[in-house]
Formats: sequence, C-alpha cells, structure tokens
Amino acid sequence: MAGFSASLVMSSDTSSMDGRFVNPTDYPTAWGHPLTRRAWVQHMAMNVAGLVGWIVAWFGQLYVLIVFLSRGFIFVFALTLLYAFYRAIIQLRYFPTAFHIRRVLQEYPWQMLYNVPRGIDEHPDAEDSSIWIELPDPTGRSEKGVPLTFVKHHRVSWWLRHIGGPRTKPERKAQLEPLWFAGDPRFLGVVAVSTRNGRAPRRLHFLYRPSAFDRGAVGRQWESVDAADLERARRAGARFTGATAAPH
Repeated sequence: MAGFSASLVMSSDTSSMDGRFVNPTDYPTAWGHPLTRRAWVQHMAMNVAGLVGWIVAWFGQLYVLIVFLSRGFIFVFALTLLYAFYRAIIQLRYFPTAFHIRRVLQEYPWQMLYNVPRGIDEHPDAEDSSIWIELPDPTGRSEKGVPLTFVKHHRVSWWLRHIGGPRTKPERKAQLEPLWFAGDPRFLGVVAVSTRNGRAPRRLHFLYRPSAFDRGAVGRQWESVDAADLERARRAGARFTGATAAPH
C-alpha cells in the first residue's frame, strides 16, 4: 500500500483575519476555520431541505389521492407514500450525524493527507468490514496507520465510487487528494475533500470505531493513551474509548 503523508495543502487560504491569509491546518480546531463552518451549515441546510422535501412530498401525494383520484389508485399511491415516509425517516437520521461532525470539528484541527491507503475490501485491523481509510498513528510511534471505516452506509456511495478498486479511473481517485481529516483514528473523526478551488472542505463525513459508541463492540484495546487524548475524544462524542490512560 502506498504510504501517506500529512502536509499543508496550500500556502494560503481565502479565510483571512486582519488581511492575513491562514491555512486551514493553522487553526487550533477545524471549527475555527470560517469556510469549514460554512461547509457544515450548508451540510445541515441540505439535511433540513431534504427532510422538508420528503414531508411535503408525502402530504402532497396524500392530498392528490384524496381530492383528485379514485380508490383505484390507492395501491399505486400506497407504494409512493411508503417510500416518501421511509426517506423522511432516513433523512431524520442524518441530523445526529451532523451534530457528531460538528463536535469533532470543534475539538480537532484539520490535517491535509496525501496518498492515504484506502480500500473497499476488509481491513485486518478494522472493527467493521466496510470500506476503509487508513489514517496516520496519532502517537507517531508507528509507521503503520489506523483504519477507520464507513460504518453506516448512508451517503457512502460517493466515497465508494472514488475509493474504488483497480479499475477505478485515476482522475476519479485523484479527487480524494488531499484528504481532509480531523479527529483521532483510534476513536472517531471527520473526513472531507476539497472544493474545486481547494480552499474549503466538502463531502463532510463522520467516521468512527464501533467500540467508541458501543460498549459491546469488540475493539482494539489502546494502551498508554494520554489522559488528554481520552478526554478530548469524549468531548468530541466518543462514549467508550477502550483505552487506559498512561501514567505520568
């Protein structure tokens, strides 16, 4: 697998303070980057618009069925009504994820990563058998990375197409360069890709280890983790860290 490297993606960013151009990775947290906050607001607005749209679609179809159509159309519209209801429920599930994204961005800075190992097969060190991205070891003690997987399959299709396999076109894979990452891969994180001008993140996606949220999940036991790292992960939303703080 190709190695990865963390790097600044550009020498300047359109986010400026007092005329100074600041790189996204220079902010103490990703949330401090104005264009990241804007990206999250846009992400949330899409969630709201989608929910409202499916609710309106459900009531609109019901109104048409009752007012304009005969009983013979009940079966046909029952299918579309059920689908609209299903999509509205799915849309509701995006909101907790969006707030998880914000909590992570409020705790961790952006990293810009190139040549990140990734795959659609099963990773031997992952807790879930889904597509994965391998992030740098935050301790810096090992060249071997730490994988995070796309545990939930909602809104994963874009990432699946671009992570791809041997037959995936290079220009499609190149859209993942650089990969924006904020978080601690031992617990949870947020990934994103650049906008066309390279100045802001898009496709914000929340990744986590199942053991960070489910006590019953079988996860790797992280040894000698700094107490500050554990507390930071908990502030970012992790419930169970499966780690023991290193003695000082």
